[in-house]
Amino acid sequence: MARIVMKFGGTSMAGIERIRSVAARVKREADAGNEVAVVVSAMAGETDRLVGFCREASPLYDPREYDVVVSAGEQVTSGLLAITLQAMGVKARSWLGWQLPIHTSDAFAKARIGTIDTEALNDSLAAGEVAVIPGFQGVNEGRVTTLGRGGSDTSAVAVAAAMQADRCDIYTDVDGVYTTDPRIVPRARKLNKVTYEEMLELASVGAKVLQTRSVGLAMKEKVRVQVLSSFTGEDAPMADTLPGTMIVGEEEIDDVERQLITGIAHDKNEAKITLTSVPDKPGAVASIFEPLAEANINVDMIIQNIAHGSGSTDVTFTVPSADLARSIETLNQGREKIGFAELVHDPRVAKVSVVGVGMRSHAGVASTMFTTLGARGINIMAITTSEIKVSVLIHEDETELAVRVLHTAYGLDARDDAA
Repeated sequence: MARIVMKFGGTSMAGIERIRSVAARVKREADAGNEVAVVVSAMAGETDRLVGFCREASPLYDPREYDVVVSAGEQVTSGLLAITLQAMGVKARSWLGWQLPIHTSDAFAKARIGTIDTEALNDSLAAGEVAVIPGFQGVNEGRVTTLGRGGSDTSAVAVAAAMQADRCDIYTDVDGVYTTDPRIVPRARKLNKVTYEEMLELASVGAKVLQTRSVGLAMKEKVRVQVLSSFTGEDAPMADTLPGTMIVGEEEIDDVERQLITGIAHDKNEAKITLTSVPDKPGAVASIFEPLAEANINVDMIIQNIAHGSGSTDVTFTVPSADLARSIETLNQGREKIGFAELVHDPRVAKVSVVGVGMRSHAGVASTMFTTLGARGINIMAITTSEIKVSVLIHEDETELAVRVLHTAYGLDARDDAA
């Protein structure tokens, strides 16, 4: 018998027929003798609809009331799944965030989970009940809170950690983590196992399989996470016999030394900003990034160019595309303090990254990347690295070509006999 958390996203919960399909999967796990908690998202598109209502009611809405509205989507699906399971003869009940309770910070609309009380939940599981828990929500001093977009993955991992689950199965519209986007590279391979660090890097640089925050929590709490597809037939083998991709610690992957590169990720949601003739003196760079931080704008790649003879330098960095206008406004407001001559921006850029724990013990990863891109005439505008990642900034029109040639250069293409 295993203790399992099953998480289903919005596409899996989009309508009663799909909810019935989810219920059938849950029933199979319960019938096998497993203790099961299920975390659900709102129906696909429902949260966007509720957010739209809030903005229509008032552009300056109260975040506390916003949370009351947008948390309703998960409340609906948790209740519907519990009803459907009961109709199938499965003992089930829903547990809203305030009923467990899931305690969070008071940062409404972007709260962080603190603690989860599991006494009542454990009693329910021991009695043979399936617990259905709405993702994305918690409670702070009697008021409902939400965790920010994509928060249901985080809810699932947090519940799994609190109840000491054997694993957390996250069902999505893909059947695992691939070496890159199969829509760009048809010969991309599904990975059996990925380390927490690799998944965290892949998620942060554009892979959309899991939300970055949930991976970080899984790594911190050592929760074994499995990515599976919810769109396989009802007669498909059980999840523990036909795994998707397991996200685990390095100690569970015995071929780390041989696994040079795990995957190639890309992200077109980047914009490049260059400030010219910034004074080359202590504190000048801080004057650029402090106001951006105060505006809650995340800065990614940063390059300080060679100093000019006039005692100035150029500084280039990237921000999320959605934050470009706010970034420009913020920087122009501080222009006198920063002292730059000109602000140049380019929204038509993309970040391409190679990720793999094998980089720690192998030289030449960056060289291969630069040589491969150069041979295809792809210009590199910026470079950043970490212990297990190399990222470059290129023109967005060259993204797909870069991903394909790098995937081949690192030997990630599936063999004909394994495709």
